Amino acid sequence: MSERVAVRKTYKLFIGGKFPRSESGRSYLVQDANVSLASRKDARDAVVAARAAVKGWAGATAYNRGQILYRVAEMLEGRREQFVALGVPGDEVDAAVDRWVWYAGWSDKLPQVYGGANPVAGPYFNLSAPEPTGVVAVVAPEAPALLGLVSVIAPAIVTGNTVVVATSPTQPLAAVTLAEVLATSDLPGGVVNLLTGRIAETVPALAAHMDVNAIDLTGVADAELATELEIKAAQNLKRVLRPAPADHDWSADPGVTRMTTLLETKTVWHPKGV
Repeated sequence: MSERVAVRKTYKLFIGGKFPRSESGRSYLVQDANVSLASRKDARDAVVAARAAVKGWAGATAYNRGQILYRVAEMLEGRREQFVALGVPGDEVDAAVDRWVWYAGWSDKLPQVYGGANPVAGPYFNLSAPEPTGVVAVVAPEAPALLGLVSVIAPAIVTGNTVVVATSPTQPLAAVTLAEVLATSDLPGGVVNLLTGRIAETVPALAAHMDVNAIDLTGVADAELATELEIKAAQNLKRVLRPAPADHDWSADPGVTRMTTLLETKTVWHPKGV
């Protein structure tokens, strides 16, 4: 009897809640698995999916968004051993679960902490409230593969934004496996979209895209590329989060900067009653 030939898994893109192959048909080999190599067309398709999801996700109640992020944590906890088998340390998986829970807890607190009533010289209520920026392009850090990825996705979506994430080209398996978690966690399709492949190929298209409202360059290690992306982002005045320093401690308290940077402030005037 001949030996059985193993079926090699193909890790696909995650766009609009589905797992398509790259429209280019390209893939590359990582840890004996095929990984889709995203093209600029895939990046544009991901932006379309993210934009279509903005209204529903931003319009959901903060409580509902918090519930969904907590559900992601539950599902990630249940697949802990799968991530360990991919080479992600167990304590990193635990930290990633805890980070989802931490951000889930902020969902209904941000408006209380960063909104409020403003004193004005007149018989008016003047109220400021934080609102999502819209579609955010994100470059995930190369390491830690899972915790770094969660640390850039969670703060963007808990505030009501949708994201297109360019994952680390050298460690994409944890990212696509996280996409499988997201796909089974009640997260609406298009809220998170993941592109695997070359950052230098897909991210310039995202930086220049007129329907992207902000870009997080955290995982861009090449200083020249980072400058190029900032210039492209300036074309429609995108908000820009600059690259993280090489010695950034992803296990430390993340703080609220990533959430607040991706928020707009809406101020409303209303006459006071007699």
